[in-house]
Amino acid sequence: MCGAPQQGSDSDLDGSTETVIQGVVTTAGEPVPSAYVRLLDATGEFTAEVVSSETGRFRFFAAPGDWTLRALSPRGNGEVSFTADQGVTDAPLALSSS
Repeated sequence: MCGAPQQGSDSDLDGSTETVIQGVVTTAGEPVPSAYVRLLDATGEFTAEVVSSETGRFRFFAAPGDWTLRALSPRGNGEVSFTADQGVTDAPLALSSS
């Protein structure tokens, strides 16, 4: 079985040395488990992918800069672009109906 490593809790994060992008995938205000969440760089190139947890949560460790998150799920798709600085960036990702 292949998948993302166990990502720990928020208390494990060191915002003074890391750039963390995290959030929750939702649709109609409800969390979406098992959504594929892709991290794309400033040019739109694929960088990484994780599967959202049972509670819709996802997390990436990245460099500071401009990023896009794209979620794909049978319940819909969503996308959000933002700038992440060193520290923790919360990037909620709402799906629209497919």
